Amino acid sequence: MSDIWEVYALKYADRNSRTRADSFIDDDHAGEPHGMDYFVWVLTNNGRNIVVDTGYDSAEADRRSRPIIRDPAKSIEALNLNAETVDTVIITHLHYDHAGGLDRYPNAIFHLQADEMAFATGPCMCDHTLKAPFTVNHVCEMVRHVYSGRVVFHDGSAEIAPGVRVHNVGGHSNGLQVVEVMTKTGPLCLASDASHYYENFIDKKPFPIVYNMDAMFAGFDRIVEIGGSNDRVIPGHDPLVTQLYPTHGTSGFVWRLDAGKLKT
Repeated sequence: MSDIWEVYALKYADRNSRTRADSFIDDDHAGEPHGMDYFVWVLTNNGRNIVVDTGYDSAEADRRSRPIIRDPAKSIEALNLNAETVDTVIITHLHYDHAGGLDRYPNAIFHLQADEMAFATGPCMCDHTLKAPFTVNHVCEMVRHVYSGRVVFHDGSAEIAPGVRVHNVGGHSNGLQVVEVMTKTGPLCLASDASHYYENFIDKKPFPIVYNMDAMFAGFDRIVEIGGSNDRVIPGHDPLVTQLYPTHGTSGFVWRLDAGKLKT
C-alpha cells in the first residue's frame, strides 16, 4: 500500500457567539467576536479510509446548547463512506466534541493514547473545571470498547498505517495526540486541539482550556516540527481552514487539505 494519503476536513458545526477571550489567554482584544468551527477529518488511500475524531451528536448538542449543522457520522457519506463499515478511527482526545459518536462506528478499532484514557477516568475528573469538556457517556462508551477488544492504546508516537502516525503532545488534555499524515505535497500535521487556531501556535497564545501549560507550549513547537512549517499544520477549530483550502465535491462542507492551500 502506498504511504501517500488524501486528507479531508468535514465541518459539522460552528459557534459564532464567542469572543477572543474564549480563544486566547490575556488577549489584547478580548471582547472582539471570534468564531469557532467544528470538524472531523478523513484520510483516504486507495480504498483504505481512516476517520479522525467522531464529533458530537444532536443529543449532546441539546445538552450543551451548541447546535450542530449536520450529523458528523452521516457527513462522511459525502466521501462515499459509511460509518458502519469504517474499520479505523483515531481519537485525538476524549473531549465531547471529538469523541461524541463512538457508538456510530460499530466495526471500528479506536486508536487512543493510554494517557488520555487514564486522565478521563482518573482523579482529575473530580475537578469540575478539568472534567467540564468531557461527557461521561462518551468516556463510558470508550471503556466498553476497551472491554470488547476494540481499542488500541499508544504510548507516545506510533504508526497507524504506512504514512500515518500519531504523537502525544498533551497540554489541552493530558493524552491529546496529533496526527502526522504523508501526502503528495509532504507531511501534514492534523493538530486537533493542540492548536485550536493558527494564532495559538504561530503567536504562542495559549487556549484557555489547558491541563498543562508547559506541554501546550511544547506542543506548539512540536506540531510545526511534524508538519515541517506553519503552512503544514491544520488547527482543530479555525474557520480560516475553510477559506485557505479548496472545497471538495458539491456538499459545501468538505475541504481537501493535502493538495495545498489556495493561492492568496
